[in-house]
Amino acid sequence: MAGAVDDLKLLGTWYSPYVLRVRLALSIKGISYEYGEEDLRHKSELLLRSNPVHNKVPVLIHGGKPVCESLVILQYIDEAFGGAGPALLPADPYERAVARFWAAFIEDTLVKAMNQASWSKTEGEKAEGNKQATAALRTLEAALRDISKGKPFFGGDSAGYVDIVLGGLLAGVRAMEAMLGVKAFDPVTMPLLAAWADHFGALDAVVAVMPDVSKLVELFITMHAHIAAEVIYRV
Repeated sequence: MAGAVDDLKLLGTWYSPYVLRVRLALSIKGISYEYGEEDLRHKSELLLRSNPVHNKVPVLIHGGKPVCESLVILQYIDEAFGGAGPALLPADPYERAVARFWAAFIEDTLVKAMNQASWSKTEGEKAEGNKQATAALRTLEAALRDISKGKPFFGGDSAGYVDIVLGGLLAGVRAMEAMLGVKAFDPVTMPLLAAWADHFGALDAVVAVMPDVSKLVELFITMHAHIAAEVIYRV
């Protein structure tokens, strides 16, 4: 990568959408870093020391100082490495506030609904999660139309903060689509999001860090089997 930075390390797991957000941001801005893969069943002392409140990934350690939570890390990267690559957040204060609003919507509404649809233990809960996720995606379809002004990304001509926040979910969405035989970003009902996903997923900086969808499918099948076994055991 073009922007070599001394003493920059990311702690993460290969399958985490939150870690993927950070890797996407660093890749898009062309910043090199050291990566440490964590085993969340046996968390490293460095992780526990760096994020003592939540003990979670991702953690970005810059100059020995840890920064936690993916949305916070993205904003830190944009501010701390402003001279590297494209800006993630708009320069205009209002546009920056709008970007933060939609990032929060993705985090608080879409992610919650998708998790319910994917990992709930009852079919009723999954159905309700699917309903809420579809509604959230339709809201994002309208937001993309308004924000992009006919350009391919939420950030306009280039991928920015909102694109990265949503893009962190893309590998997991593709894996679920492969498992279930459905399209989350339906090109008929959500043509703008479907085109966005294709454009974003084709960027060289994205391809460089996107996890293998087939490996995610294997992981998700195993996780679903554990959930099913737990439900059967409890019954």
